[in-house]
Amino acid sequence: MAKERQPEPLMRKLVQAIEVSLAATEAARDAVQEILKRGADTAIFFAGGQRRDTSPTELTMHDREFLRAVSIKPDR
Repeated sequence: MAKERQPEPLMRKLVQAIEVSLAATEAARDAVQEILKRGADTAIFFAGGQRRDTSPTELTMHDREFLRAVSIKPDR
């Protein structure tokens, strides 16, 4: 009988990836807050060529969640 893989190493890898993601989001939020505290404003601009087959790219729900996490209100 084949030995099944143990889920523990995969779970550790997943937890580590989640922790890194959360830390990066917190670091981005802290940087934005420091910029705002110093009296400047923040904005994110998406640049690049338009795809020929579609209208301008819209933000996904994931994009909007990230922007909210770093205290940026996405323009509609």
